[in-house]
Formats: sequence, structure tokens, C-alpha cells
Amino acid sequence: MEKAIEAIGKLFEQIKHTKPDRIEKLPQSGSDRIYFRIYAAAETFIATYNLNQRETQTFIYFSRHFRNASLPVPEILGVNEDDTIYIQEDLGTESLLNKLEQNGHNEYVYGLFQKSLLEIARLQVLGDANLNYDWCLTAKEFGKQAIMSDLLYFKYYFLDTLQLPYDKQAMLDDFEALASYLTRTQYKYFMFRDFQSRNIIVKDDQVSFIDYQGGMKGALQYDVASLLWQAKAELSEEWKNSLLNYYMDSIDELLEKPVDRNTFVSQYNGYVLIRLLQVMGAYGFRGLFERKAHFLASIPLALRNLKFFIEHKRIGIVTPEFDRVLSLVVTDEMIARFETIQASEETPLVIEVNSFSYKKGIPADPSENGGGFVFDMRGILNPGRFDDYKTLTGMDKSVQDFLEQRTRMNEYLNSVWDLIDITVADYLKRGFSHLMINFGCTGGQHRSVYAAEQTARHLRNKYKVKVKLSHTNSANWLREI
Repeated sequence: MEKAIEAIGKLFEQIKHTKPDRIEKLPQSGSDRIYFRIYAAAETFIATYNLNQRETQTFIYFSRHFRNASLPVPEILGVNEDDTIYIQEDLGTESLLNKLEQNGHNEYVYGLFQKSLLEIARLQVLGDANLNYDWCLTAKEFGKQAIMSDLLYFKYYFLDTLQLPYDKQAMLDDFEALASYLTRTQYKYFMFRDFQSRNIIVKDDQVSFIDYQGGMKGALQYDVASLLWQAKAELSEEWKNSLLNYYMDSIDELLEKPVDRNTFVSQYNGYVLIRLLQVMGAYGFRGLFERKAHFLASIPLALRNLKFFIEHKRIGIVTPEFDRVLSLVVTDEMIARFETIQASEETPLVIEVNSFSYKKGIPADPSENGGGFVFDMRGILNPGRFDDYKTLTGMDKSVQDFLEQRTRMNEYLNSVWDLIDITVADYLKRGFSHLMINFGCTGGQHRSVYAAEQTARHLRNKYKVKVKLSHTNSANWLREI
């Protein structure tokens, strides 16, 4: 990671003829791309490090094509020789999802959804003109093969993990029928592919788009379905219906003749289902296989979204075995399998999380049961060995950046959380009152402090449980969260 930051600095200097003041790694999402924010005087820029050169090349081509058509995407300022690093305009820090979480479902946010749908309509239609689809990462078109791929993605990474009995051949026949039905659409233009509120940036009440490198030619309905049925957004039926009508009004202004709304809506429902299943496949892969907490926590919400769709929408084609299995997937019992038990005000459990120095010994547990977890952080590179960090602690931003960017700390903590989550969930169910979790390093100042802080935050966010956080090498500093 240090080499990547150095290379980003050199590329920035070539482009802007000045050295950056600092470069900060941004939190990583579901992809393997790593993003950085570059600070230079009063300006900021975004750098992306990606070893997938083809993905970088596609994003840059799409971005430049869309910018030439005056569409709301970031300007690409430069790319290195081997197409692994590029620097782009910083569109801002607030996404449409952030605005929704901050403001709720009010008129202002509704207006932002309208702007997003108007701009995606422009991107789809105007961006399609003279676009060379040979640059697409996978298929050039979201046709029958691509739809089958999404259905199989759901089957392999989510459905099959549930170990439900079903007729595999009948299921594949239903997949074939559904894919054939959805490819018979006359409205095929550029398809964003992952058009969701996280990929819509809001600045000065205007919207811009990021992360469209997976785009291809496809049905107009898919992107609208992706946005309006995003589980995290929890849009009401009234909003979904009125925003869909707004989108169709917008698209009518761009096409030579208005869309046939009955046909458009019928196929829209089919693409809603495809998108919901593709998301479930992604959650299964990232959550059940890669054990990423964010994706695991998203599964119950996504299942409820799918349940509502199955109970209230029709897609104009009968798929008997598929319908039968989907009805089993969204039962209350199945959803409960993925839900995280959470503490209430009456929950007796208090989790004590400590950082400590091995030179001074492991903290004693005076509770009746005693013991608990002890994790040795000394296998992680120590920031305290470097002069810049010696007087700092794991609560300082620069130390946190060091641990996240130059060590395997995040990987280590994910493994730790896999272990302790089993115990925490069990203790909550059984009404236990105390659990101690200790993180030790040489001096009890950097690695252990960071690990304790992050673990306390993880437990509070996931289980809503009371946590006592203590850094025993810092004058017995203690707080409750």
C-alpha cells in the first residue's frame, strides 16, 4: 500500500505540477478497487488503485465518452502507464444514500431521486450514441446469457447455501423462460448495471454518477429497478410508483416516440426481480463466502424486499418451480436465520473491551465467570517503531491509516469478529451478563488500542449491546458506549 501511495503522489505531481499535501485511503467497499483522497491546498481529488487493468481502461473510456456528451460523471485527470492508477475529479463526499439517511423520506430527498432518474435517462439514451461497446468488461449486451448469469449467481452463491430441495432441471427451464421473456424488449440503450443510491453523488443539490464500469447495452428498466428497489433505501410503494412514472415521462422526452407503458411496466417488474436476485447473489458471495459483516447484515433487509415483491408484483410469465422455491426463501423462518439478535434496554449483558501491554500483563477479570478472549496483536507491524507515530496512539488518524494501509489489521479483525460474534449472540440469547475481550500488544498504545476501538464499535453497531471500553495503558482511560 505504501508503494501505491507513492505512485499516486508521483502521478499527481506529473498532472498538477505540485506535490500533494497528503493522501488518505478511503474505506473499502465491496470491490477490490482501493480509493484515496488527495489533498492539495484547497482542492481534493480522488485516486483509484486497481490491478484489474481492463476495468480501469473501461472506466476511463466510458468517463471520457460521457463527459464529451455533457453527462454528470467525473473528469479523468490522468492515468499511469500500466493502467493501474488513475486520478479523477472529486465529486464530493455525500451520496444520495447519505442524504436519505440524514433527511428521511422528505420532499427534498424525493427531488434528488427525481434528478437522479432524469440524469440516468440522459446517460442511458445520450450516452448510448456512438458508444463503442467493445470496451465492456464482460458482455457487450445484457441479453439472455447475461440474465442467465445473474440467475445462476443467485442460485450458486445464495440459494444453494440454504440447502433447500428443488428440481434442478425444472429450475433451469424456468430460468431459460424468464431470460427469454426479458430479452424481448425494444428499449435497449446504455445500462449502468449498478445504479444505486451509493453510486450517486450529491453536491450543491446536483447529482453525479460513479462506478459505471460494469455498464453494457441493456433494457432501460434495469437501472430504474436497481435504484427504486434498493433494499437499503426502503422507498414506499407510493414513491416507487410515482418515481417510475416520472422516469417514463423523462424517457419519453428523449425517445422518438413514447414508450408503451403497459409493456414497459410488465418488463420492468421482471427486471426488478432479476436485480433483487443479483443483489442476493452478491450478498451471498460477499457475506456467506467472504464473511464481510456489512453484506451479512444486509441479507434480512434484502429478503424482506424480495418477499414484498413476490407477494405484490407480477411479471407476465409463469415459472412454477422458481416461484415455489422463492416462496420458501422468503419465509419468516428463513429471514430469521440471517437476522442478528440485538440487545434491548433490559439486556443484562455488558461487554468489557480492553487494550493492554504485555509488559504489564493481561487485565484481570473479577467477574464471577472470569476469563474471556485474549488476542495477541504483536503479529501486526508496530507503528511505534517509526518516529512519526511514537508519541501517538491507536486513536489518532495517522496511526489508523498506517494500520489500515500498511498492515493486515482489517483482515485480522474480521477473523476476530467471526469468533467473538458466535459468543456474543449466544450470550444475548442465554441472558449472560458479562464478557471480557482483551487486545494486547507490546506497549498497549497503538495496535491494541485500535483493535479495541474498532471492536467496541463493531459490537455496538451490530448488537446494540452496552460496551465498556478501557485502554489500560492510558491512565486507565475508560468510557461506555
